[in-house]
Amino acid sequence: SSLIARGQACILVEAEALQETARSLGPAFAEAVTAIDAAVRAGRKVIVSGVGKSAAIAEKIVGTFNSIGVPTCFLDPLNALHGDLGLCTGGDVAILLSNSGTTEELLRVLPLLKRFGLRTLAVTAGADSPLAQGCDHAIVYRVPREACPLRLAPTASTTAALALGDALAMVLLECRGFTREDFARLHPAGHLGRILLLRVADIMRANDRFPCLPDTS
Repeated sequence: SSLIARGQACILVEAEALQETARSLGPAFAEAVTAIDAAVRAGRKVIVSGVGKSAAIAEKIVGTFNSIGVPTCFLDPLNALHGDLGLCTGGDVAILLSNSGTTEELLRVLPLLKRFGLRTLAVTAGADSPLAQGCDHAIVYRVPREACPLRLAPTASTTAALALGDALAMVLLECRGFTREDFARLHPAGHLGRILLLRVADIMRANDRFPCLPDTS
């Protein structure tokens, strides 16, 4: 019972962060959606970057955006300083994830992204942080506390950042008029592909391979 209660407490702490983040969502979110949508319509792409646990969240956001037809890639901020800035094109949008908003690697990359002509979006809990203040747009999530008993391991904060990435993707999906047919085109394999693309003609025998009984009536 004690172990179950601890697990429930962890989930409730993360749920609290999601509720606070949802309640605090404001015009900055709409501005971010508009900027990303405009970039994609202009033939540009989205670049997502983060360090540590934020990098894992960034990778998930990349996958979600690609799955709805928004060309997106991950940029390791350290490798960016050693040649990977080559994937950046003027007009792209860079989403930079940092809970504190003080991640050194991102702060080093930020002015370089601006020099390349990218619009920048911070996703952070630090409203007054250098990252939030330095980016063109900033979406701030609210995390009253982490679920970690030591108040150290990123838990509620990474959940909130991930939820914001999902929210951006789903609102973009609606703005761009993305349909089930579009989704099927991008997911031809696996369970989703079978649900969305499989037709009777794909598995049904036809012509002389179709079993028939003679008409004896």
